[in-house]
Amino acid sequence: MTSNTLTSLADTPEFQALNAEIRTRARSGEFDRIRHIPQDVVSRFVKLGVYRYLVPKAFGGMGGGPAEFCRMVETIAYHDGSAGWVASFGMNPMYLAALPLDTLHEIYRQNGPDIVFAGGIFPPQTAEVVPGGYRLNGRWKFSSGCMCATILGVGIIPQTGDANPLPRMALLPRAQVTEIDETWDTIGYLATGSHDLILKDVVVAPEYTFIRGGKPNLDEPFFKFYPSLSFATQVLSIVGAGVARAALDAFYEMTGSYKAVTGAPSIGERPLTLAEVGKLEAELRAARAFFYEAIEEAMTDVENGKRVSVYKTNNLRLSCTHIARVSAEVARGVQRLTGMAGIYRNHPIARMVNDTMVGTQHAFMGDITYQNAGSIFCGREPLPGYL
Repeated sequence: MTSNTLTSLADTPEFQALNAEIRTRARSGEFDRIRHIPQDVVSRFVKLGVYRYLVPKAFGGMGGGPAEFCRMVETIAYHDGSAGWVASFGMNPMYLAALPLDTLHEIYRQNGPDIVFAGGIFPPQTAEVVPGGYRLNGRWKFSSGCMCATILGVGIIPQTGDANPLPRMALLPRAQVTEIDETWDTIGYLATGSHDLILKDVVVAPEYTFIRGGKPNLDEPFFKFYPSLSFATQVLSIVGAGVARAALDAFYEMTGSYKAVTGAPSIGERPLTLAEVGKLEAELRAARAFFYEAIEEAMTDVENGKRVSVYKTNNLRLSCTHIARVSAEVARGVQRLTGMAGIYRNHPIARMVNDTMVGTQHAFMGDITYQNAGSIFCGREPLPGYL
């Protein structure tokens, strides 16, 4: 899979116009004020192909690959971190591939390839077995993008003795969600709308449930062989890289115009500042190179018709945590170099710092990754759910 499809998609005037718009303070301020990416932006993501990019061609999608998709998310995140985070859930075909094949055909028949998906997986709630399926009651947190989603998923524990270590998800249309409780009020990625989903006596048929990260029912090599949980981590961690790159570029724009109130040399004339920004640039580029190299290595297994090896899967996971941490350090490093300018709430770099810091708090990119990665490098078993 080459990047030609992505390049033509990202280079369209429509794509560039949307990115330029979401980068403006007027739009980003609106996003933060309402605490979600609004419908008009999500609708344009749909039109541009963000949500059909990974969908198999048999279902009307574009049949794209992981590196190209991650670059598209990174590009959007460069212009707005929350928008990039919401766009990343265009990875949903990887999750949905674990549905029964008949269910997949029905979902795409009813909705077309542009499914806007949001999932509130945790904490999984006990699901009572009733005629017709599972009765769902409860509250699920962190449902990023739920305000404009067409299909939502929630984590369940069926009362059937289902002992799978990975969570089971139940799918339902937006209209069946009893309530969205707008609890998301954070220091960063504020506009992801990662609110709580509340369901009361909603029944979901068993065939509309699947194991997240479970065995896929599609024959396309990407779905069949690429590790889905690793990909879910990748699409989120690359958001921070886009934001960190935006912070560096914002700093470069400041170097010629920012004057210190003390009369000291401008930012771009200070030797220590120049040395530090050189280090930050190198660190981000190195982390990004590891990230995309890990994808490229994994895809060699996929293209050879075999599951990605444990060693290569480990690199996928490790590169995600690494780039998330480096992105936060780079954004914070840039903020330090701006002096007092970067501490104001309405300064773009302050927003970028907060966004990248929140990314490091996600369970997928936690410190435990390093322990698991080290275990594999030393020939030991990682903790359940890592691979």
